[in-house]
This record gives sequence, C-alpha cells and structure tokens, in this order.
Amino acid sequence: MFEFHWWWMVFALPLPLIIYYFAPAHQQRTAITLPTLPEQGAVPKAQHISLKILALLIWLLLVTAAARPVWYGKPIEFQPKHRDMMLVVDLSGSMAQEDMNSNNGYIDRLSAVKQVLNHFISERKGDRLGLVLFADHAYLQTPLTLDRQTVQQQLNRAQLNMIGTQTAIGEGIGIATKTFIKSEAKQRVMVLLSDGGNTAGVIEPLEAAKIAKDNNAIIYTVGIGAGEIQTNGFFGTRTVNTSQDLDEKTLTEIAKMTGGQYFRAKDKDQLDKIYQTINQLQPVTNATQTWRPQSEWFSYPLALALILSFVLAILRRRHG
Repeated sequence: MFEFHWWWMVFALPLPLIIYYFAPAHQQRTAITLPTLPEQGAVPKAQHISLKILALLIWLLLVTAAARPVWYGKPIEFQPKHRDMMLVVDLSGSMAQEDMNSNNGYIDRLSAVKQVLNHFISERKGDRLGLVLFADHAYLQTPLTLDRQTVQQQLNRAQLNMIGTQTAIGEGIGIATKTFIKSEAKQRVMVLLSDGGNTAGVIEPLEAAKIAKDNNAIIYTVGIGAGEIQTNGFFGTRTVNTSQDLDEKTLTEIAKMTGGQYFRAKDKDQLDKIYQTINQLQPVTNATQTWRPQSEWFSYPLALALILSFVLAILRRRHG
C-alpha cells in the first residue's frame, strides 16, 4: 500500500501561482533599440514556456518529496510473548523399522514421525520452535525460530544414517537444553521422541534431564514402536517384538523428573493423538501484534527534482 505521511503538504502546490498573481508587478525598463545589432540573446516564446513547465515540474517533485511518500509491505504478525519448544528426534538405524500401521499399510517410523510432526509444527503459531537430531551424537539442526516453515523443511530433509546408527538420548536433551540458556521465554518445552535406549553420547539421559530441569525445561517423551506384531515367515506366522530395545523406564523417569509426561505410540494414529494431547497440555499463546514493513520513497522525487534543477539552470544560462 502506498501512502503520503505528510499529505497536507499538497496544499503548497498552488504557492508559485499565488506568488505570481499577487506579487508586485515587475517594473520593466524602457528598452533601447539598436537595429544594427543581431537579436541572438532573445529567447523564443515556445522555449520560454518549456522552461516554465520544467520549473513547475521541479516544484511538483519537491512537494511530493515533502509529503513523505511511504510504501507499506504486507502485514506481519508476531507474538510479543512466546514459548520456546525444542523437538528432539531420534535418527538411529532402528527408525527404519516398518512397523507403524497407517491407512496405507505399514510405514517406517521416521516417515510416520515426519507426517505427524509436520502437522504439529503447523499448529504451533506463536511458539519459537527448534529441531535437534540425534543418533551417534546430537546436532542442532534448526535454532529456535518463529519461522515454522523452515523447521518443517529441515525435518523433512532429515535422513536415516546421516549422523550414525546409535542412540544418544542424553546428548539430544543436552543440546536442546543449551538452546534454552539464553532464552527469555518463561515457558521452555522439549518434546523428545525415541524408539530405543541410550547407546551413545557423552552424557547419560537422566543426568541431562536434571540439567534441563535446573533450566526450567519441561520434557514430554514419546516412545515409538509397534511392539509385538504378527509376521508371516517361511515356517508360518510368528510373533515379533519390534520394540524390545525401547527403554520406557528411562523415558518415563525423564518426563516425571521435569514435570512432563511419557507417551507410547504403537502406530501412526496413536502418535497423532499424542501430539494432539501435547497441544492441549501446552496451548498456543493467543496474544499477537501486527506490524508492516515500510520503505521511505521521498528520495526518488527529490533526486529527480535535483537533476531537473541542473537541467533548468543550464538551459537558462545558455539562453539568458
């Protein structure tokens, strides 16, 4: 949207005409005619009118610049008070296990997590979100940001085996907690998702959870894996426990220690309901403010007026 901040400056537009009509008349001196001299200094009438038009155009540009034209961009909403939420996602090799039942059959655990988390992220309007990925070690994939689309893009780019095959739960909590240290948000929430037990890293999960608690962080833990399922083999149907490595005891203790909750997801629908529950436990803040980016445009007519002033001075001097 285009707008003049000082629109009342347009009332100055007729000022040159007012001065022209109401100023005292110029007393012309009696000209001395010398018929033997050429009339090279005379300015043609048409050119004289052109100079007046050019002067009026300069005045118009100066008034336009004085009216302070401003261009406004699209409105941008932001939350003056926000919650910081870190998503801590397991990328260990076992996340490739295809035991998450969905509408289209069984899919691997990481694909199920991506589908559900994408919807969860889209609903967290008003929160600063961050993403930590862990396997052999933990890495901060996305720092805390209000740009939910960026978090979704980084999550969708995550691939198995990109940072190893083991499970460093403690490091994942530690890296996420580190991002909270300089945060001014009063609410700090961590959602940790894993399908195994801690098998790597330089810090134990419970020790990392204690540090998170000392930094006022609440951790919700989610254990993923179908558990016992029926599979068809060469010798017939047999029961297989796909979640035998899941350390539910530690995940439960982490949540309990920090004031959060532990959830168990055996299929995609359960995983989706868990994140809906977390949404209810940690509702999105509603207070918003709106601002519009603006660009000052007064410099453009001012610069053009300056250029035309030089042109006018040159023309007047040449025919003066």
